[in-house]
Amino acid sequence: MLSNGYILILIWIGVLGALTVMAPEWIYRTEFVNGEKVRRVTPLFAVVAVLPLVIWAGFRGHVGDTGAYMEAFADMPASLSGINGYMAGQEKDRGFYFVSAVIKCIVGNRDTIYFIIVAMIQCFLLFKLYRKYSTSFVVSFFLFIASTDYISWIFNGMRQFVAVTITVACFPWILQKKYVKAIIVILIASLFHQSALLVLPFVFIVQGKAWNKKTLLFIIMVVIAVVFTDRFTDILDNMLAETQYENVVTDWEQFQDDGTNILRVLVYSVPAILSLIGIKYVREADDPVINICTNMSIAASGLYVVSMFTSGIFIGRLPIYFSVYSYILLPWLVKNVFTKRSAQLINLVMVGAYLVFYYYQMHFSWNML
Repeated sequence: MLSNGYILILIWIGVLGALTVMAPEWIYRTEFVNGEKVRRVTPLFAVVAVLPLVIWAGFRGHVGDTGAYMEAFADMPASLSGINGYMAGQEKDRGFYFVSAVIKCIVGNRDTIYFIIVAMIQCFLLFKLYRKYSTSFVVSFFLFIASTDYISWIFNGMRQFVAVTITVACFPWILQKKYVKAIIVILIASLFHQSALLVLPFVFIVQGKAWNKKTLLFIIMVVIAVVFTDRFTDILDNMLAETQYENVVTDWEQFQDDGTNILRVLVYSVPAILSLIGIKYVREADDPVINICTNMSIAASGLYVVSMFTSGIFIGRLPIYFSVYSYILLPWLVKNVFTKRSAQLINLVMVGAYLVFYYYQMHFSWNML
């Protein structure tokens, strides 16, 4: 049944795509985003589109770390009076465990409802971003699914993904350069997963035009980290001392973690590479949303490259803070870099390529199909 779900979610997205073509008057409305008049799907359509994924998250079975989350949920207190004692025993990511404990006090020992509530929070924050800023909500949704991100994060690393989606919520403030508000939100996200602190310097790095000097400097730093991998891991080990990640380098060496699969690195690097190919059109448009999404995508690609030479389990989990913006960037690039006729062909190639990657990841890497 679960394997059918992995296919049905793709069919569902196909149905959504067909609806946008056959009944656009029911699907789209005109809005103003950053002072520009744009066409966006209605909030109702976005909710209906994502609802099956949210519900499925509650009935996903023992995918990835789900079993560990179920055990943790079972150990949480069933009444508010027990939360203080429970929290005294939590040493890291206390925000996540506090909110989870409160949810349990409300819904009882029903982990299915718990997973649905967490997925609802994650999807609301993420797909609100896509509905507002993506030129094609359905394509962004498809890319999130076909990249298998929904399994890696909603069904698996959900604690970190809660932090990711909280940082996503401050994107409008990053866009408007309201740094104090953005930093406060990121600090709140770090209470759910401390890795969210990585986003803080990028609030400033991603500002400005796409492929600017700051992003190029970041790429140079990535190259240096790759060339001097041993030295980089020593520095990383020292930086993480006295944090909850102090044993990261030792752990990945003990696990014989040989880094992120090169195919995954290539797939996640496509938006950044395409933005470089079409840099002329990106610069001409000078859209602040696309500029930031491009620089976010560059950051994701750089971190993935580093993870390929270090650790897929640890370093490879960091790019998600930035790669989610690639699903806004890629539909825009296809629409604006190519002619209308060429864009139709590129869209078909893109869908086909991501479906091949989806099958490869699900069947050969994870044995889930």
